[in-house]
Amino acid sequence: MNIVLMGYMGSGKSLIGSDLSKKMEMDYLDLDDYIENQEKKSISAIFKDHGEIYFRKKESLYLNEVLNTYTDIIISLGGGTPCFAGNIEMLKNKNHLKSIYLQTSLDELTQRLFQEKSKRPLIAHLESFEDLKDFIRKHIFERSYYYNQADFKITTDKKKVDQITEEITSLLF
Repeated sequence: MNIVLMGYMGSGKSLIGSDLSKKMEMDYLDLDDYIENQEKKSISAIFKDHGEIYFRKKESLYLNEVLNTYTDIIISLGGGTPCFAGNIEMLKNKNHLKSIYLQTSLDELTQRLFQEKSKRPLIAHLESFEDLKDFIRKHIFERSYYYNQADFKITTDKKKVDQITEEITSLLF
C-alpha cells in the first residue's frame, strides 16, 4: 500500500512523512525532492526559469511516474499537487493507495511559513505577516475542495510529530 500525504505548504508533510517511514519501516519519497532531482534544479529555480504552468505539468508527470513505479512507499506531495492537472483523480483511482490530508489552521500555517518564506517561491514576494495570512487564506479556500477528497483528515495543530504519526498508523491499521 502507498500512503500519500497532502496539505498546504507548511503543514508538516515532509517531516511527518519521514518520521512515519521510520516507524512503519517503509520507504519515503518527497515529490518536490524527486522533481528537483529529475529536473536538476530547485523548485524555486524551476518557477523562476519556466513559470508555474511548466512546473505543474512536470509535477503531474512525475507524480504519475512515482505512483506507477513505487509500491509500499510514503509520498509527501507539494501543497498544490492535488489541485492541478487532474492529480486528485489520479490519486483517487489508484488501487492500494491511502491519502491523508494534514489539516493545519490558518494561524498555525502563517506562523510557520512567515519564518521560512524566502525558501518558498509562491510566498517569497509577500512582505508582511498580514499579506501572507491573506494569501494563505485565499489558497486554503481554493484548495480545500481537493484536500478534502483525501481518504483521511488529520488536524495537526498543537500536536507533536509522533502524535500525528501515531494517529495515522491507527487510522490505517
